[in-house]
Amino acid sequence: MEAFKSPSSLAYKEKCDAQPVSVTIPASPFMQKLGCGTGVNVYLMKRSPRGLSHSPWAVKKINSKCSQGQQSIYQQRLNEEAKILKNLQHPNIVGYRAFTEASDGSMCLAMEYGGEKSLDCLIEERRAKHLGPFPATTIFKVALSMARGLKYLHNDKKLLHGDIKSSNVVVKGDFESIKICDVGVSLPLDENMTVSDPELCYIGTEPWKPMEALQDDGVITDKADIFPFGLTLWEMMTLSVPHLNLGDESEDEDESFDEDCFDEEAYYAALGTRPALNMEELDSSYQRMIDLFSVCTSEDPKKRPSAACIVEVLEAGLSQE
Repeated sequence: MEAFKSPSSLAYKEKCDAQPVSVTIPASPFMQKLGCGTGVNVYLMKRSPRGLSHSPWAVKKINSKCSQGQQSIYQQRLNEEAKILKNLQHPNIVGYRAFTEASDGSMCLAMEYGGEKSLDCLIEERRAKHLGPFPATTIFKVALSMARGLKYLHNDKKLLHGDIKSSNVVVKGDFESIKICDVGVSLPLDENMTVSDPELCYIGTEPWKPMEALQDDGVITDKADIFPFGLTLWEMMTLSVPHLNLGDESEDEDESFDEDCFDEEAYYAALGTRPALNMEELDSSYQRMIDLFSVCTSEDPKKRPSAACIVEVLEAGLSQE
């Protein structure tokens, strides 16, 4: 199969490479907070120099409340993310804009503002409103966009994203655009699509980790992104976090997570496995997404499809509609 050729414009990247970006990043209190991650906060930077209206940026900064030791670790991670992101150019990957010093002296990464909300925020909103699973057509759109972004990372850039989950997907409008973000823990893949450097380790986020990342001798390949990709589709069908609702028989979907009722042993036993679906909530329109989720969440990475294979199958389905 011919590699998927995504439309891209290199003009902005060439401009960034040609000269350093001169831009003033305001201090945190003067920007709207969009969200937060491990050790970092993300802000919305509106840009209107000399009265001109420019597209806004998303600015990632180290959380000032972190200890000095933690700030050093997160700064190194941010430096690495900036380096990686600068070399990526794809419509389903959040774009690089600048890596510079803010007015308060902190280093920050300015990125394309990929959308108003992250996918996990949309999932939480839908859960709070008791709306049930996202429409199958919406899940299909997210699946294809994410698979295209992953295919680009794996095949074109030989990179494992390393932390796929709904909070690392940003959505614009009514799913008009869907982009993968946060490449700060990406790992290089060799010619065999394997993370072969013994000094590099897969970080990920625990509920989304594949079985091989939980094993001491597990071999990490491009398929380590496919397992959490499948779980992201599961999130959209269940409006839940993988494995965290084990044994929760409460009918009140607005109840907050209760640590006292949490079965820690069952949770850890379930990590790396395929979580169950409530088939009563899913009609026949979801069958294609259920099948995709199932094959992507096989415990054996060799049984999972590649991102390129997923794109091929989904695009073939798209052309038949």
